[in-house]
Amino acid sequence: MKKVFATCLTAVLTLSLLSACGQTTTTNNAKESSAPKQTEAAKPADNASGGKKKYAIIFKNTGNPYGEKQMEGFKNAITELGGEAILKAPDQPTAEAQIKMIEELISQKVDSISIAGNDPDALQPALKKAMNAGIKVLSLDSAVNFKSRLVHINQADPERIGRVQVQAISEMIGGKGEIAVLSATSQATNQNTWIEWMKEELKDPKYKDIRLVKVAYGDDLRDKSVSETEALLKSFPNLKGIISPTTVGIAAAGKVLTDKGLKDKVQLTGLGLPSEMAQYIESGVSKWMYLWNPIDVGYLAGYTADALVKGTITGKEGDKFKAGRLGDKAIVKDGDGTQIMLGDPFKFDASNIAEWKKVY
Repeated sequence: MKKVFATCLTAVLTLSLLSACGQTTTTNNAKESSAPKQTEAAKPADNASGGKKKYAIIFKNTGNPYGEKQMEGFKNAITELGGEAILKAPDQPTAEAQIKMIEELISQKVDSISIAGNDPDALQPALKKAMNAGIKVLSLDSAVNFKSRLVHINQADPERIGRVQVQAISEMIGGKGEIAVLSATSQATNQNTWIEWMKEELKDPKYKDIRLVKVAYGDDLRDKSVSETEALLKSFPNLKGIISPTTVGIAAAGKVLTDKGLKDKVQLTGLGLPSEMAQYIESGVSKWMYLWNPIDVGYLAGYTADALVKGTITGKEGDKFKAGRLGDKAIVKDGDGTQIMLGDPFKFDASNIAEWKKVY
């Protein structure tokens, strides 16, 4: 059954990657995804001036394969809906860089902004300015605070994401030894939430022989993530495992462990792209890891943005809408704000990585 399920999912996702694309605007700070073709069912969404509705997405930074796939999914959705997708990402993962892009989009009078925030609070003044200008704002992947957006797109239940990674590393190291976390930036909302749930999971008495020695930050930059991994190995010579809940970090850690010949000596798990982690899973450097489909995260954000612009939803708890091929979605409570859940984290291991690495 698992093999059939994985094959079906692969077929669906592959079809989504081949979907068609219409007009897209990119900045010189963002890499454009492969262009899909417009579907026959798509009808142009006109704005007040008679042109297409403009839907913008701002990812954390350029050079991030996960972000590129996320923006690709967003573009696919907006194309299906007949709108214009504007893809933006700064060179560095900072709030300041994203604020400049928000200001630019306000001047362009876009209809919506979807943002993976580099800081939960620093973006608030700029995003509130956008909302005051009539722009529909939502966050995805990494949330901004509830005052800065109408709704958040969540990849999966944060608690389950955090706990499952601790459960995985515990199994890999035999329930005993020192572990470390290699995160993205210290301000990343999603990373910090997952890490808090990791710490909560570690309070269970069954983990009494496991000690979290450090949370390191690679800032979602490959070179810095490599350096931070090397520093962890040097500072903690008895380190038994690394959890890296970031696609850039886990791939960097996989390379370091491979280069240093530490397979079976230091275990590795976290959240990674199948295409980037396949070599490390196939070699056994990482026995398994998790992720969701970033294409679907962006795709859901695109349909959510369109529903907000059209007034189908307002972002309030209980609102429902149809998100294209993802089906019906409902808005649920998220602390003081609201969110839409994509689904559960998916486990990638030696039994399925060969299929999934061809997808994304």
